[in-house]
Amino acid sequence: MTGQIIKALSGFYYVDIGDNELIPCRGRGKLRHQRLTPLVGDQVEITCTQQGSGMVEAILPRKNQFLRPMVANIDQLVIVASGAIPITDPLLIDRIAAIAEWKGCQPLICFNKCDLVRAEELVQLYQRAGFPTLQISAKTGEGMAQLSQHLARKVSAFTGNSGVGKSSILNALQPEFALEVGEVSQRLGRGRHTTRHVELFRVRDGLVADTPGFSSFDADQMEDIPRDCIAGTFRDFGPYLSQCRFQGCAHVKERGCAVLEAVETGQIAESRHKSYVRLYEQAVSIPNWEKSKK
Repeated sequence: MTGQIIKALSGFYYVDIGDNELIPCRGRGKLRHQRLTPLVGDQVEITCTQQGSGMVEAILPRKNQFLRPMVANIDQLVIVASGAIPITDPLLIDRIAAIAEWKGCQPLICFNKCDLVRAEELVQLYQRAGFPTLQISAKTGEGMAQLSQHLARKVSAFTGNSGVGKSSILNALQPEFALEVGEVSQRLGRGRHTTRHVELFRVRDGLVADTPGFSSFDADQMEDIPRDCIAGTFRDFGPYLSQCRFQGCAHVKERGCAVLEAVETGQIAESRHKSYVRLYEQAVSIPNWEKSKK
């Protein structure tokens, strides 16, 4: 029979086979030999045992998969950020959004804790860049109705640095979840990891994955986009990519670059271009032997 993995925990994959019936499964050894790791969101083939458990026999073709968060078959990546403690670095937002675009997944940017700090400039920046962007507050409920509408009939995953309030947002959407939430260190300006595994929850006829947060160090372990693909993942660059003077323009410092001209005239935000250059230079610096391992 087939089903969807909705939770991975302690070596077990909990497979929903319909009518909210969950079968705890182990993965067959052949998957390990094939270097395949079942992920939350996977559609899988399983066989059941008499004890009410099962074995994952095969992973059905994925439309996408992510390393961080470790999920598959996602329609929408909800990038949870914060203008209050912990303050989210725009480079992190840009990097996650670029990875989502590369994987064929819709990014949705949510600035939580707007009851503390209203990130108006950043909201306007990302809206001008073409991203659906919301100001929300898990504490007061502001923006929750809009977020709920975006989640309907989609498979979404929450992602963001620790302490921005991913679990708190899910609790605000559906209090019966009662997910553990942590305090943010005022001294260090960062949150404590409270979500320790990936799990899909049903919200408004959709599925939402709550995923572990990460530190800035962990962010360096995200997937690297091939350098020739990075410009195409910045949707605000799109109208200008074909107008550059030279074919193969890197859009970093070349003469006659239409993207750089758009930055100078304010059509593209300078911070967005700086993020692009950081990602491009990082991709260029990766040795060929390391690329072959990915």
